[in-house]
Amino acid sequence: MLKVDQLDVSIGSVEILRDISFELPTGSMTGLIGRNGAGKTTLMRSIMGLLKPSRGSISFDGQDLLKVPTHLRNPMGIGFMPEERRLIPELTVEENLLVPAWAVNAPEAQERLKKVYELIPELVDFAPRKGLQLSGGQQKLAAMGRALMYGKKLLLLDEPFEGVAPALAKRLVQVASGLKSQGLTVILSESDLQHSESMVDGILTIDRGSLTRTR
Repeated sequence: MLKVDQLDVSIGSVEILRDISFELPTGSMTGLIGRNGAGKTTLMRSIMGLLKPSRGSISFDGQDLLKVPTHLRNPMGIGFMPEERRLIPELTVEENLLVPAWAVNAPEAQERLKKVYELIPELVDFAPRKGLQLSGGQQKLAAMGRALMYGKKLLLLDEPFEGVAPALAKRLVQVASGLKSQGLTVILSESDLQHSESMVDGILTIDRGSLTRTR
């Protein structure tokens, strides 16, 4: 499903990732574990095409991902939930969910929206509310739903539980755990294994831009 080989990524003159290599099978959930600044977000942004590697390769479903323009990676079935959520505050939740589909005039937008509502029923209640009216945890649910609009094969969840009240964190864990039954390949980043240990199939531990341990 996803293969990263000898990946180096720099931001400006600063090398952030060094010689990152791993492979993930289809339908697996992997914990990407590391403290703040270890390189978790940089790795996810590189997979999404938001950062350009200086060396190495990324392949997805046998295709060279580095040759695919950033805006075409969503339609390949890759979804990304950024740590900071990045909802558009003046749009309703439903409009925020539909933004990825609008961006490429996707014909199956309503069908995917229905699927997202099935996976996260709370979003039906939130749908008419503006993004700025949601709590932090509710925004995380909405951001996860937006990622699922295109994340039919690979889903990247960057710190989905950080800064969320315990009750909503528990609900986010339930939603994330349920994604495995959908056949999705998931990378879920955390600073530790507090929430994800019981549901991940493997662990990638990253420190100072290098993978220090895999399981």
